[in-house]
Amino acid sequence: MAARKRVLLPPDLDAFLDMLVAERNAAANTRDAYRRDLEDAGRWLGEHGPGLSEANDDELRSYLRHLGEAGAAPRTVARRLSALRQFYRFLCSEGRRADDPASALDSPAQGRPLPKLVDEPGVSALIAAATRLQGAEGVRLVTLLEVLYATGLRVSELVGLPLTAMSRDTRCLIVRGKGGKERMVPLSPPAREALARWLPLRGGFLPPGGGKAERYLFPSPNAADGHLTRQGFGLMLKEVALAAGLDPAKLSPHVLRHAFATHLLDHGADLRSVQMMLGHSDIATTQIYTHVTSERLKQAVVEHHPLAGRRKKTDE
Repeated sequence: MAARKRVLLPPDLDAFLDMLVAERNAAANTRDAYRRDLEDAGRWLGEHGPGLSEANDDELRSYLRHLGEAGAAPRTVARRLSALRQFYRFLCSEGRRADDPASALDSPAQGRPLPKLVDEPGVSALIAAATRLQGAEGVRLVTLLEVLYATGLRVSELVGLPLTAMSRDTRCLIVRGKGGKERMVPLSPPAREALARWLPLRGGFLPPGGGKAERYLFPSPNAADGHLTRQGFGLMLKEVALAAGLDPAKLSPHVLRHAFATHLLDHGADLRSVQMMLGHSDIATTQIYTHVTSERLKQAVVEHHPLAGRRKKTDE
């Protein structure tokens, strides 16, 4: 039995991850997420059974039950199960297994969490606080915020924007998103004005000799990739949130992406256009924002509709 516990078959896992890149054009972050989830499952299954590649459905149920007992959120358990399903389907398709042990497993019940959101006055306060910062770093931060709020880019897309993303028509950006897919995203007038102020100052953030940083719209002299990091921008956002009187714990680049989508829908944008700008491959992903908007409308009716006020007085 001890020998069986050591069977993790890394070649199976490596082959699956290579397939994600070669056949599905998965981004590096996606591949790393699958690796982390499957390695976690592999460690537990290796200690409590034959290992990842040879586990049966009962052993997988035990692993998922272990996650729940350890306090993992339903969404985390569901994500691990999704990774396991994809892995075993791959093994079956490659003839490495005759059966799929994950096919009979049920996904954990989970609610539908709404995206965290910052309202329009909050976004305005954030940008106003950034404009009060002195020097080129202040101009850079204003530009990052204006571009993010105007486009709803993922933070990795934002910080990694190449100079070539700015087309000859300065009213839009050409963005290469997940899976290498390109999309064109319009820029608001404030974002275009911020970029015009930023570009003459950009050279001050290039390392001596330029190097790979020359390629990026937001270069960094100290970053290995040559551009501002996601973590660096996240810290800048937390600091400016404090200056704006906002709770930094409730703000992140992803929250501003949510704000972009929700505020567009609030102002009458159609769902398909928002989907295209966000780079969602499935419109069902975008539909969560219609739910956010509906909840906000319900709350507005409860708080401001005259009949709601009369009913409240009657109840009292």
